[in-house]
Amino acid sequence: MKILIIEDENPAIEKLENMLNKYDPEIEIAGICTSIEQSVKWLRNLDNVVDLLFMDIQLTDGLSFEIFEKTEVNTPVIFITAYNEYAIRAFKVNSIDYLLKPLIYDDLYRSLEKIKLLRENLPANKERIQYDELSRALLQMNKSYKIRFLVKVGDHIRSVKAENIELFYAEGRTVYILTKKQNKYIIDFKLEELETKLDPKMFFRANRSFIININAISDVVVYSNSRLKIELNREFEKEIIVSREKVAQLKIWFEG
Repeated sequence: MKILIIEDENPAIEKLENMLNKYDPEIEIAGICTSIEQSVKWLRNLDNVVDLLFMDIQLTDGLSFEIFEKTEVNTPVIFITAYNEYAIRAFKVNSIDYLLKPLIYDDLYRSLEKIKLLRENLPANKERIQYDELSRALLQMNKSYKIRFLVKVGDHIRSVKAENIELFYAEGRTVYILTKKQNKYIIDFKLEELETKLDPKMFFRANRSFIININAISDVVVYSNSRLKIELNREFEKEIIVSREKVAQLKIWFEG
């Protein structure tokens, strides 16, 4: 495994290197960056390829979240920081774990073992495992998902089970759900929020406008330009086209 360390404190770097060597002497430290500017430059170099990033949050020239704003990062990240208030923000980027300083070997060991287990269970026909597949699998292991949603019907409030929702879709800023009983309700969530709250075994975001329940799909049809079209087991007036960049993900999800 090749690793990039983004950290500006030498004692912390040395401690992490020693722990990684203890975990696996064959781990290769491909680079060490001590600032946002240096990290962005390193990550933009296409010759620099690693399997995992260890990243401190507070660096000398700012918060490391700026790195994600300045360059594309498709590698899993484990944050190591002395501050726990950044946890929610960390998991909105490429974070698959969040460890607090002072770093304890047992915590590091558990994180690396989770990654190892996930890599062993993801499709073997890929030389490199992309972050989105790895993080989605990690979420399935560690997270509890929303199982009910409140909806308003006139002066009444009702609870709808997630398993009874066939489709979430957005029209402008409004997000709707369609239930198995063909009821339509407005809910107070954005699709981006729902992606993190719904069980990824059951729900898949096909594009910017639709999140679909696997049990609501009647057919998946090859569409133009290497895209896919999802047909529901009910009448629905809109076409659901899987965006090109999500086609491979949908196939993995649909296969189970």
